[in-house]
Amino acid sequence: MDSVTIAVFLCIAAALLFGYTNGFHDSANAIATSISTRALKPRVALGMAAIGNFVGAHLGAKVAKTVAEGLVVLPTGIEGLLIVMSGLLGAITWNFITWYFGLPTSSSHSLFGGIVGATMAGGLIITGNMNDWVLWSGIVDKIVLPTIISPVVGFALGFLVMIAVYWVFRRGRPDKLNRGFRHAQTVSAAAMALGHGMQDAAKIIGVIVLALYVGGIQDDATHIPQWVYWVAAAVMAAGTYAGGWRIIKTLGRRIIDLGPPQGFAAETVASAVLYANTWLLGAPISTTHTITSAIMGVGSTGGRRAVRWGVARSIVIAWIITFPIAALVGALFYLPIQLLG
Repeated sequence: MDSVTIAVFLCIAAALLFGYTNGFHDSANAIATSISTRALKPRVALGMAAIGNFVGAHLGAKVAKTVAEGLVVLPTGIEGLLIVMSGLLGAITWNFITWYFGLPTSSSHSLFGGIVGATMAGGLIITGNMNDWVLWSGIVDKIVLPTIISPVVGFALGFLVMIAVYWVFRRGRPDKLNRGFRHAQTVSAAAMALGHGMQDAAKIIGVIVLALYVGGIQDDATHIPQWVYWVAAAVMAAGTYAGGWRIIKTLGRRIIDLGPPQGFAAETVASAVLYANTWLLGAPISTTHTITSAIMGVGSTGGRRAVRWGVARSIVIAWIITFPIAALVGALFYLPIQLLG
């Protein structure tokens, strides 16, 4: 077995490890609200999220293709594979750090930042130009703009949907409404889990396809072998079922005091935004940003004090720094790893 083939296997292994960390890091995206409102028992919610991620992985081909060919253009062979590996290690490292502190940052942005940082470092060392292999127009169109727009849309729709819920059920008995919305959250949480799989599992698929293409295993940068769907979905589901309790606590309890109606509204809005971006645009947006902003929008209908803005501010700061820090870590990993080439 030659060095290129070994590097391909190592890249795939790193991608699957990232997928596992993504699962337990981002499991909160799908089920934190359902757990905090007691609509679902924790293990039932995690199991449902795992199934949703598994099924959703098979529906996110458009996002996977964007990741595989729309962000960077890497040299084939060992040089490109070492860049992919470095980027994945950078993303994994940042995922563990933010999970430890309970920050619901974007695993997607960790992944993109790590790969872009490693690519820039590789370009600087190999060609003398750090921008040679980065498709900045694709990053602006597919990452930067959706990153700005999606949370704004999530916040606004969360606010409007919650206002509509209050108006439609304004004469209902609170205890009866809470029971009804707990049942409804089973559906909205399942929709959110499916959307998470369509987005985040698809990104893992895209990285594996990128490694297969760069390593010369396949000639097409957009072809997704069926086994890639299955292994990516399986590790995402396993990581999701392992649970990310630190982040679940942050999303479910620390931003606002969620009740079943608020949880249903936030999940419904977030899943709708995820579906629209996946099927219409193929944009790899952050499920973390989407559900968190929807929760903030829903909570803001209760007045200024209903949202713990100090917690929200810390989360937004973590969003902003994720891409550049993951890029830096990816570049730092590349410096020693490139010596293997």
